[in-house]
Amino acid sequence: MKCLCDSGDTFELMIEGDVGADPFWCKKCYCNLDINDLSLSESLKDELIDWAEGYGEWIDWDFDRIRPGGIQLEEKHNRIGIELTEKARRELHPNYQVEFSPSSMAKMYCKRKF
Repeated sequence: MKCLCDSGDTFELMIEGDVGADPFWCKKCYCNLDINDLSLSESLKDELIDWAEGYGEWIDWDFDRIRPGGIQLEEKHNRIGIELTEKARRELHPNYQVEFSPSSMAKMYCKRKF
């Protein structure tokens, strides 16, 4: 898989949610990778894309604050992300190392002082 790393190819991947991005990232240079460049089943791609599109549903973007129940929504997002990472590992093994990077945004919002 091509990315911005000096080597041009990466086999060390992270799965992480972010607004408007595919869920795969290069672990070395942190560039966002196109999910369609990976040899994953269409059903897993669909699951990952649906999961990624739900990123940040615990934040009220209009008022820049956490929604009621936001921590629980983020925890659910992370649990699903762990499950999807395991599925991706099984489908991509042994060619790739795949890690999950959980979101901690809700906790960050709870610690902010206004």
